[in-house]
Amino acid sequence: MLGLAGDQLSVETAHAIRSDHLGSVWFTENSTAGAASIRAITSSVQRLASGGVRFFIAANQEGGEIQAMKGPGFSSIPAATQQGTIDPVTLAADAAQWGRELRSAGINFNFAPVFDVVPPGGDSTNQPIGVLHREYGNDVPTVATHALAFVRGMGSAGVETSAKHFPGLGRVQGNTDYSGNVVDDATTTSDLGSFEQAVSGGVPFVMVALATYTRIDPSHPAALSPIVIGRVLRGQLGFIGVVISDDLGATVAVRNIPPGTRAIEFLEAGGDMIISKTLSPATSMYAAILSHMSASQSFSRVVNAAVLQILGAKRAAGLLVCS
Repeated sequence: MLGLAGDQLSVETAHAIRSDHLGSVWFTENSTAGAASIRAITSSVQRLASGGVRFFIAANQEGGEIQAMKGPGFSSIPAATQQGTIDPVTLAADAAQWGRELRSAGINFNFAPVFDVVPPGGDSTNQPIGVLHREYGNDVPTVATHALAFVRGMGSAGVETSAKHFPGLGRVQGNTDYSGNVVDDATTTSDLGSFEQAVSGGVPFVMVALATYTRIDPSHPAALSPIVIGRVLRGQLGFIGVVISDDLGATVAVRNIPPGTRAIEFLEAGGDMIISKTLSPATSMYAAILSHMSASQSFSRVVNAAVLQILGAKRAAGLLVCS
């Protein structure tokens, strides 16, 4: 899932989509252009679809400070801290309206909602979630109930959602977008209540964080960890949907790992869909994946399984056009 630089479909991006068969895109900037202008871009993207496989087109539309799409046709969405005070039935109806607005602009995937739980009193020191008012509450029941209401509302409008950021960024201090070596030394496999409810509630996608969880797997960032994805998310929680990465292209958390290595390790850990904000790492990842597939039959099977997972999700979303 490649980022649209400047929220535009550039000649370079269109070429990469055609040559490397990149299957999904996302808006990387905050836009005030409005739904009609965004629709023109998403329509141009979908015209590049080949083989009857259309695109997931995503945006970060959580609410509050994390609302990428604004302007005519888009409501002002309250922050998750405010959403967490709304009755879940009402919140689901609100999310359905916000989802219809996204669909009217041609956006069919929302990088939301946040299932991270920030412990009471931790908001001011938790840079990725608490400081930005992205949490639905400070306890598992409040977070899970309201985040799932958001999922249901978006789903009823035909917008896919991703529960994030597994196994949780509520206890870290640094933001992996801007900081390296973000570590959680407290979370264990017994502290995943909100994500357990996300999985049992049927979330279609789970986004895996780029922090390192020393009490789960001290050797790998979560998105590159066979323990976090394979043993815990797939095994312990029983998630059968699509596992997507947090941004493996431009985030500081992975800058010391070559792009091709990031991609291969994410897939080998059990991930399915790679997100890259920028083009250069994405093309490097593509080349590395193909090269490793040619050298390893077992890795080819891993890649094929990931592709089938994504195609299954696209079929469920009505993005496979069969003749």
